[in-house]
Amino acid sequence: MFRIIKFVFFVMPLLPPCTAHGQSKPYYTAIHSGVPWFDDRGRIVSAHGANIVIEHGRYYLFGEAHSDTSNAFAGFNCYSSTDLRNWKFERTALPVQDSGRLGPDRVGERAKVLKCAKTGEYVMVMHTDNMRYKDPCIGYATSKNITGPYTFRGPIMFNGQPIRRWDMGTFQDADGSAYLMLHGGLLYKLSDDYRSISELVIDNKWRGAEAPAIFKKNGTYFWLASDLTGWERNDNFYYTSTALKGPWIARGYFAPKGTATWNSQTSFVLPIPGKADTTYVYMGDRWSSTRQASAATYVWQPLQVLDSTISLPEFQEAWKIDAKGKMLFMTQTGKKVIRPDDKQHFKYWGNWSQDTLTVRSASTSGDSLHVRFSGSQVCLYGLSRPDGGYALVKLYDNQGRVRFTTTIEMYCKYPISTPAFLSPVLPKGSYMLTLAVLGLHWGWKEKSGRVSGSKGNVISIERIVVTK
Repeated sequence: MFRIIKFVFFVMPLLPPCTAHGQSKPYYTAIHSGVPWFDDRGRIVSAHGANIVIEHGRYYLFGEAHSDTSNAFAGFNCYSSTDLRNWKFERTALPVQDSGRLGPDRVGERAKVLKCAKTGEYVMVMHTDNMRYKDPCIGYATSKNITGPYTFRGPIMFNGQPIRRWDMGTFQDADGSAYLMLHGGLLYKLSDDYRSISELVIDNKWRGAEAPAIFKKNGTYFWLASDLTGWERNDNFYYTSTALKGPWIARGYFAPKGTATWNSQTSFVLPIPGKADTTYVYMGDRWSSTRQASAATYVWQPLQVLDSTISLPEFQEAWKIDAKGKMLFMTQTGKKVIRPDDKQHFKYWGNWSQDTLTVRSASTSGDSLHVRFSGSQVCLYGLSRPDGGYALVKLYDNQGRVRFTTTIEMYCKYPISTPAFLSPVLPKGSYMLTLAVLGLHWGWKEKSGRVSGSKGNVISIERIVVTK
């Protein structure tokens, strides 16, 4: 993402940690995009700008920890999973340092972990900076254990000098060689121990090309990147080549034009070898600055790869990969739909307007609703829109205990019906979902004075879907 900008934030209160109660452990049956995920502790999964390392049958997810009050570095978290759906919090793999490049009131982003083919050591590479994004530098940390703790080593050097760039990614080829990609199309090869840069492979001098990610299939390299729009989402694009040294050929967008890459920005592409073929998972971020801890979400989608073409032709709300590595798409069978005009289940406070036959909206702080239901899982669908804002969501059990709580965001550059909150699968019973409009939204301002982000604080409810 483009970082040399002046940020303007609309301040919101910090949420308490999400907690879960009861004897039965909640779980997910599919990968869901655009909704907050809850880990084994009942807390929001906080691992943005991420990558995944597969080891001994487990997926290890590394990414940015965040708070809801500042974009300051809060550590890099590590989670693990056996199915990409249910995540165990392992630890803060690299915490805030006492001082230095990753000390208090600094920026740390896009952590990527590699297992060194030569030494067996785990090397974490990341972007470090000051809060004004005026001191960019690529740093690295190391650990003997995949989950950490990682020791920060400082800048990664090339010809005795640090690499002063920001958006970055890493790629490990089949022969064990590792590479560092940077915005603008820069590609460096790491040394044999992954602790320094051995050579500049190519400088493509592309405009922007932030959020870089590379993967390889059948001898073709694919380089994904995003445009220069700060925290705003845009139509991401890609290049291909049969050699890392190029030439790289521009191929255009890999999601339908105008969808802003299904409202996300590239972070990583995860290859998952299966018995018949390899599945490629697009891992993207739906940033929500600075409400990154509770409202920012993930967009993970099955990537279609055919020869030198990749695509995300449709947005898959729910999908999974079976034991053979095959993608399965989930259906809505066995579910009950509750509409906002259902007076038996919904109750409103404040000024809610009837936008259409199926959508109710509010924008004033304190406007709220609750919906009672019986079942094992609930999904709240809203209408994300250019003037969408923030809401606080809580899920109560029949004892009045808060099972889960988070902030949701209903902003998108174009109107779209989309899931905004999804609970894990819970013991079948009676529950109440509450929603309170915060009357707030996010935005940012460039040096030029141009302001992007939401134009309002609207929350639009379309339906509740309950799994029986």
